[in-house]
Amino acid sequence: MTGATQTSRTSESESDLAAPHLRNRLEVRPVRSRGELRHFIHLPWRIYANDERWVPPLISDMRTILDRNKHPYHQHAVSEYFLAWRGNEVVGRIAATINHRYDEVHGEGTGFFGFFESMNDPEAARVLLQTAEEWLSQYGAKRVLGPISFSTNEEAPIGLLVEGFQHPQVLMTAYNPPWYADLIEGAGYSKEKDLLAFKITGATPPPALARGVERLARRSGISVRAFQVDRFDEELEAIKEIYNRSWEANWGFVPMTDAEFEYLARDFRPVLDPELCIIAEAEGQPVGFSLVLPDYNQVLRHLNGRLLPFGVFKFLWYRRKIEGIRILTLGLVPGYRRRGLDAMMYLRIFQAAKMRGYEWAEASWILEDNWDIQRGIERCGGEAYKRHRIYQRALTAE
Repeated sequence: MTGATQTSRTSESESDLAAPHLRNRLEVRPVRSRGELRHFIHLPWRIYANDERWVPPLISDMRTILDRNKHPYHQHAVSEYFLAWRGNEVVGRIAATINHRYDEVHGEGTGFFGFFESMNDPEAARVLLQTAEEWLSQYGAKRVLGPISFSTNEEAPIGLLVEGFQHPQVLMTAYNPPWYADLIEGAGYSKEKDLLAFKITGATPPPALARGVERLARRSGISVRAFQVDRFDEELEAIKEIYNRSWEANWGFVPMTDAEFEYLARDFRPVLDPELCIIAEAEGQPVGFSLVLPDYNQVLRHLNGRLLPFGVFKFLWYRRKIEGIRILTLGLVPGYRRRGLDAMMYLRIFQAAKMRGYEWAEASWILEDNWDIQRGIERCGGEAYKRHRIYQRALTAE
């Protein structure tokens, strides 16, 4: 724990009257040992054992993001991890976190829950959430948002999947059973914001898009180009400035620290395809960028969470078979929006994806009320096919 009073809750179900006490007794307590952290990380393998749509994350990545001494998020946040036990069996998990930078920007007294997983056990889910709420209250939180693991800047997925369960999980997006919504809503949570995922199929861009971009390029003096790997540090500085300026007015946005940006850059660099990452320039100055990655989930599903010792060979084999890409971000600084630059960038992504043989793209996550971006994607032939939900709950009466 990182400064608050230790939290542990117990609950006994009605079945305790007819069954051995210890077997049915529910207890939620914080993660303290290396073995308990292992339970926290590995619980999803039990929950999704028979679900082919779920993609196991790399265990090494999970260890790093949860490590308060390694991941840069923890430099400006406090977090606690909890497990729900029934006797000797783990039946759920949750993380509670206070992001001090979020409060500096938004001043809302907001806490977050994330990394939520649970068996179909309403009592366990309810007590897990209550435990997280009590821990957050000790830091002055007046409301809770989630699931967010840990923030919108981290590589861990955010939001709860509420529509589109039939589709496979795409890189760095959340997947969960349909009944998770019942568990969270049954604990008193309601919708805060929905995030949409759009799918674009076909290797050929709509003719109208190509014509419009050609006219725009002739009269605007604006150009788009690929990320230049040989100028990696300079390109990264430009992207960092664009990122923080482009999203500063977005719901829930918190500027990245230098440490967070450098961490993600190191993480993405081995899988980065520079031709898919586009920078828009006006008079030679960067004004927009997009981050696009191949859908490495099509590789990770074969590794079962482990890259070593033999997963690396599977990685090299299956990455040749990736069929799609994910558009993680596409942003323009103020003053250059609604001028067609997004269309220019989408067209360049289309062209690069076609050259590499990709058959589809997912653009996510898109705020449900970001109409400009939605219209731009729809002009490219994209259709909304998944919906993730952020929930909220007030902790004190207003």
